[in-house]
Amino acid sequence: MNKLIVKKILSTVKTTLIAFLLALFVVTCIIINAVIPSESMEKTIMTGDRLIGNRLAYGINLQIGDKQICKKMRDPKLFDIIIFRYPDDESELYIKRIIGLPGETVEIKDGDVYIDGSKKPLDDSFTAEKTEGSFGPYTVPKDSYFVMGDNRNCSYDSRFWDNTYVRFDEILGKAVFRYYPGFKLIK
Repeated sequence: MNKLIVKKILSTVKTTLIAFLLALFVVTCIIINAVIPSESMEKTIMTGDRLIGNRLAYGINLQIGDKQICKKMRDPKLFDIIIFRYPDDESELYIKRIIGLPGETVEIKDGDVYIDGSKKPLDDSFTAEKTEGSFGPYTVPKDSYFVMGDNRNCSYDSRFWDNTYVRFDEILGKAVFRYYPGFKLIK
């Protein structure tokens, strides 16, 4: 009978270890969990919302100890909402919307966003209110992105940072859905 008990204990330990390693792999390599701490993305994402991002949306970007593995498979798109390491302090995670792509020039004039000197402003109907002020121009470097919050007047974003742009290797994932409070796809 002792052998049967030992066998059951070993089986339980083995199952628990496999489940733990599988969960660790999923959280480290496939999804990213985020809690929204401020109003900078309102009305799209509210303070206190919890959401899941896809770590594989653009490729592989893993930090394992001091080693980083970064392999781009597809480019982030205009208006994607990304979860990334804040360029001025990479220990902090931020979530913002991509407004400027590599090589583009972004300028905000009287609250309207213009790309590459276009006469027509960007359609930013998703914003909480009209942006106050004028900023830029900002020319986005290769493999970098200019990001802003949807609640532009309450967002600490690329317009104000010392390191203005989010590099591709700082992007951890693309926001996919909110799971609390209630389910909502993020667009």
